[in-house]
Amino acid sequence: MEEMMVESESVEMSGPEPDRGVAAAWDTVSAALVSPGCSVSDQNLADSLALLCRGGLAPLLGVWLLETLQMRLSSSVVPEFWSGLKQPQNELEERGRAWVLLTAFRTLLDRLDPFLSGLEKLGAWQQEGRCGLSGPGPKGLMEQAFTTIRALLLFSPSPVLQERVLEFYSRTFSVYMKQDGEDGAEAQDGSEGGACPGCRVPLQQCWCPEALEQLQQLSHILSKLQLLDWVSSEAVTSILHKLIEQRMEQHCRGEYERSFLLNFQEWLELVLGWLGKVFACEGSGDGPGSGAGSVMKQWRCHMHQFFCRIYVNMRIEELFSIIRDFPESKAAIDDLKFCLERTNQRQQLLTSLKSAFESRLLHPGVHTSDILTVYISAIKALRELDPSMVILQVACQPIRKYLRTREDTVRQNRGGSDRRRRGCTDLASELSRGDPVTLEMQDSDDEGTDPEDWAPDPTDAVPDKLGSKRRSSDIISLLVSIYGSKDIFIDEYRGVLADRCCSSSTTTPPGRSGTWSC
Repeated sequence: MEEMMVESESVEMSGPEPDRGVAAAWDTVSAALVSPGCSVSDQNLADSLALLCRGGLAPLLGVWLLETLQMRLSSSVVPEFWSGLKQPQNELEERGRAWVLLTAFRTLLDRLDPFLSGLEKLGAWQQEGRCGLSGPGPKGLMEQAFTTIRALLLFSPSPVLQERVLEFYSRTFSVYMKQDGEDGAEAQDGSEGGACPGCRVPLQQCWCPEALEQLQQLSHILSKLQLLDWVSSEAVTSILHKLIEQRMEQHCRGEYERSFLLNFQEWLELVLGWLGKVFACEGSGDGPGSGAGSVMKQWRCHMHQFFCRIYVNMRIEELFSIIRDFPESKAAIDDLKFCLERTNQRQQLLTSLKSAFESRLLHPGVHTSDILTVYISAIKALRELDPSMVILQVACQPIRKYLRTREDTVRQNRGGSDRRRRGCTDLASELSRGDPVTLEMQDSDDEGTDPEDWAPDPTDAVPDKLGSKRRSSDIISLLVSIYGSKDIFIDEYRGVLADRCCSSSTTTPPGRSGTWSC
């Protein structure tokens, strides 16, 4: 490291001429603070510092050091950093660009280290009260220094910084996941035969260990300069968001019969291992690793939240198909329920599902039996998704309203085809369950209800005087609610069953000859 030359300022006293003793004392103290090769005896330093304190000049040491840091940053350090980072990109391969990035920050630390060491030393003197010296201490001085560094270095950063950081972190992520068994971390890029799956170069030129070593060095430098969060967070966030979206598209899209929460949790633990290397030196707390642990906790929460939001968005687009395939799609419903409870997307789901029902189901081209089949599946699926049944009540309102306009809503199976009997078959299975069926709810509260079990309706519930009791009705009562009267429904359904019995083909029971008919 080249020795830093510090220009001493002339210090004027109240006398007609400068006090040469005070000027010499200032030179001694300032050299001890920021000149790496300067050797000053402890006694000489103590005498010089005491002289400055008696002259009232000691408090100016911190101001002078911070101003000198600011001038040096503006005049040489920052321009040198950006000049080194902007080396011709077309002439360098990815490995070379990674080396340029690390070298630029390493040089930056070398240029700033004398000032940071001097401020830390001065802060320690202030904390000790050496020779009556007072001030903000090491923490206060270092905070001012790091604020100055960030302001001048990152006030108007060149896009090349984020490009290089994003490229470097993407590569180290691929290398790390490859070592932990996730060879497909960047499957979207493809890999040629004989190429390393981590660094994407021929195996004889593999630089995976070097990349991880550079990651550790860069994290240490950025942490020491308190630039880690400012430089890394945007790139890390971009990488993780992109990877979560790609992984979800590859593994979850169109797959409803398998849960993905456990799979994501296992993948998340691998990702957190890489994040631990990126932010290993971040912060300092009361105990070892407490700062890094806090950062990891924040990133874990962020990734969980982002996964839930993206998963809900994807399943909202597919919810009509998920409902249609229920109960085979119960795993997707359970995952959606888990994620929906952690995001504020209920209204988005309601709006999208109502629109899907209206555009894909409620038009003359769809037979009534198919509408009833989807409606029954919706009742079953949405009760699993939302036990309060608010989503069912609101989203299925267009179906109930539309079915009232269909004359064959109950007698829809007279056409005789198997496809048209599916709605009736589901309905018959509900009737044959033998469970008590509540077709109407009483207006008054149940006498045996425990007040401690009461829970308010969700905020998006449709106001009615029966509240959640009406929404707790079973499938039969929900179907009857289409007509407004159970008598109409029972009369119509009795006729449907009679017609079905009379129109059924004759069968021969076991052990008997001849035919049977209604």
